[in-house]
Amino acid sequence: MADTLGRVSSAGAGGAGLAVGPVGVVGGSDGELVPVRPLAFRELLDLPFALIQGHVRLLAGLIAPVYVVAVGVVVGVTAAGSGVTGGSDDGTAWAAIVSTLVCAWLLRLFVRGVATPIGLAGVHLRAIGWRGALAEMRARFGALLAFQGIYTLIGAGVLIPATPLMITLLPAIVWLSWLRAKRFAVLPVLFEEGGGYRAAVARAKILAVGAEWQIAGLWLYLRGLLLVLVVPVLGIPLFLSDFSGTHRWAVIVLVTAAALLIVTFTEVVDSATRVVAYVDRRCRREAWDIRIPVGGRIR
Repeated sequence: MADTLGRVSSAGAGGAGLAVGPVGVVGGSDGELVPVRPLAFRELLDLPFALIQGHVRLLAGLIAPVYVVAVGVVVGVTAAGSGVTGGSDDGTAWAAIVSTLVCAWLLRLFVRGVATPIGLAGVHLRAIGWRGALAEMRARFGALLAFQGIYTLIGAGVLIPATPLMITLLPAIVWLSWLRAKRFAVLPVLFEEGGGYRAAVARAKILAVGAEWQIAGLWLYLRGLLLVLVVPVLGIPLFLSDFSGTHRWAVIVLVTAAALLIVTFTEVVDSATRVVAYVDRRCRREAWDIRIPVGGRIR
């Protein structure tokens, strides 16, 4: 039986021995973190957190040490910058800002590289450890680096010119959300289907056809979540300074650590959301949730 998308439904094909789910996965099986079927928008919002919860120990074990190193690098570079400039406020501030931006960029690269294969393993109900996640990242590091660089350039190219005129910032953010939506599935395509960066971009754009604004809304939701987190987390150092007095180095460490923590958490959620959206788009466009067993006999 064909549905409105022209796909063969599992109900109509039950007598033919058809099964639901991509290779190695049966839809609706026990322990399934992400149902392999077309997903409602609410599910696109909720399921990334279920995917993260199912691998929280592995993700924490991989990301936490890198996060601690990043905070240490920021503190070290800031201290060096302060020493070189004779302890000037401007020199210390610039050293802290630049080192935080660089470490945040590298931290996002690492999180994307490990969280995406872990999320895909969860979709396939496939076991994966920290060695497997790192091996997946190493195998696709060149394409991952290209994605990260282009991603940053697009964001900077859209937001920086629009920021001085506040009236243009909101339209620029909406436009950026649409641009992000067209490339939203690039990383899952890279890790699931292989190929180079350009092929993954072309493939992601095909998968996004017809759902650009839905995915853009998803992207904007994640940014809104980031905004909700930023205010209380970055307010903690100021709150503590009211009791302990204004200690410059304590505030610098707390603020940079909080900023990197927000970046890390947001990128984990973003990577999981990309995987969930990839499953949805493949099911809707390619009937990824319909599988014909090899050697099945049809009567």
